[in-house]
Amino acid sequence: MTAQSLQAPPPLSALAEDSPVSLFLDFDGTLVDIAPTPDSIHVPDDLARRLVALRERLAGRLAVVSGRALADLQKHTGELSVARAGSHGSDCQDADGAAIGAEPKDLAKDTRDSIAEFANRHGFSLEVKTHGAALHYRSDPALEHQGLQFAQALAEERGIIVKQGKCVIEFVADEANKASAVRAFMEIAPFAGSTPVFIGDDVTDEDGMRAANEFGGFGIAVGERASDNAQYALASPAAVHHWLQL
Repeated sequence: MTAQSLQAPPPLSALAEDSPVSLFLDFDGTLVDIAPTPDSIHVPDDLARRLVALRERLAGRLAVVSGRALADLQKHTGELSVARAGSHGSDCQDADGAAIGAEPKDLAKDTRDSIAEFANRHGFSLEVKTHGAALHYRSDPALEHQGLQFAQALAEERGIIVKQGKCVIEFVADEANKASAVRAFMEIAPFAGSTPVFIGDDVTDEDGMRAANEFGGFGIAVGERASDNAQYALASPAAVHHWLQL
């Protein structure tokens, strides 16, 4: 279903009147606008403060669930005192920074070397993550086919997982995804027993929305892409901020 055919969600305040709500927010394309490269995003100086205020309004039931590594996320936001999951759900922490779940697996050095060599040879932008790596090609979308061929061959050879997003190909060592992050949070306080809402703009966010549906919640798609798991839609990160009253 396309986002254009979905209605905007009811006001957050109205949802919270029926039952406690937990919010799971993607970062790039949801809280901030997509940029040509991962490091060129514009993050409002007070975004971390506003997210903490939202967390307090929700009695702690807020998590940022990003494809970025947590260290990279915090490099852009500053100290982020909310629950968070990085590297597509493989690295989860509570608001105080304590780890949730098992220690995420890392890519082997020879696998990282192969990805870096390919990126350098073919003009991809390489993003090195704590528990993975990513090839970005927003500056040249024609690279997509070549990148996917390489990624699929490497995945078969090394037994790793490949995820595709908006002009990005991600490499991770295990099956962790945004659904596993939502499930991990929903098993612990203060999230347990609440109604989860997952907001995201990319295909990798479909996993998080699917998990929200499993717990009786729903997904909100951001932007114009098609979504199989969203119940509602918001047009842009600006619309997300407005809906959240950030």
